[in-house]
This record gives sequence, C-alpha cells and structure tokens, in this order.
Amino acid sequence: MNYLDWSEYRQGWIFRHRELPVAADDLSQILPLTEAGSQQFWRQQVSKEATHASHFLGDDWPARNGVWTDKGNWQDDWDSDSNELPELIAAHLSWDDNTVVYFCYSSEHVVQTSWKIFRRYWKNFLFYDDEPLLLGKKRQQVVRFHSDGTYDIGIRPA
Repeated sequence: MNYLDWSEYRQGWIFRHRELPVAADDLSQILPLTEAGSQQFWRQQVSKEATHASHFLGDDWPARNGVWTDKGNWQDDWDSDSNELPELIAAHLSWDDNTVVYFCYSSEHVVQTSWKIFRRYWKNFLFYDDEPLLLGKKRQQVVRFHSDGTYDIGIRPA
C-alpha cells in the first residue's frame, strides 16, 4: 500500500485537534492511504462500483439483507468524557491489538491503523461521520457509522 505523508493529508487536522490530540508515536501508526491505494482497497473490499456508502447497489455486500445484525448509538459515548468505545462495538470486535484495521470514508479516503490505535483514538476518526465503515484485515466483523450518531454492526459475507 502507498501512504500519504502527513503534510499531504488534507484531513490530518482530525488527528491534531487541540481537544483530542494524538501522541506523536501513535500518529506514526495512523496511515492515510493515497487516493490510488484507497481506491484499490475499496474496490477489493467494499464495492467495485459505488464510491461512497450512500451509493451502494444491491450487489454490494453492505447493501445486502442479513449483513447488519444490530445497531446502537455512538454519539453519546463520543460526547462523554470517557474514551471507551460503545460497549456493543467493543464486544462485537474482540480483535487482537495488532489487528490491522481500515477506516473507510469513501473510495478515495481510507485510513489504515491497528485495532489498538483505533480504539484509543476512535473519536478522532469520527470527526468525519458520513457513513464510514470499519473493517479488520481478514476479519468478517464490520461496523458502519451514520452521521445521525448511530451505528450498525454486522458480518461481511465470506
């Protein structure tokens, strides 16, 4: 994968926000993919046609019946002083700390990190909450976040 340098990453401010700062050592483990790298990942893992979650077609796995199994509210936890993930998400994604995760905003905007780093800074990732997907490498569990403060958990088809 090809990654953007932080000086080239337009949305980098979400990880440098004064109210939710990311430690420098941790920032080096948050890797924004280049546009080409994002598009390649999106086509392979999310959709060959749609460029954003609002454009999913019936044959895209996120639009299929049976993928999404439960839902909850992330906004209340985001607004709280606690940095803990919503309980249902944490229970659904019981991954190892070193699991590689991808936070997919759109076909041109994907960020790679580890599960440990995502859990620590999940609030930063959700500054952009326009239907992103959280996927784990070689994992079927998935989460879709909605801009109304809710989320869906589910299982990707194998």
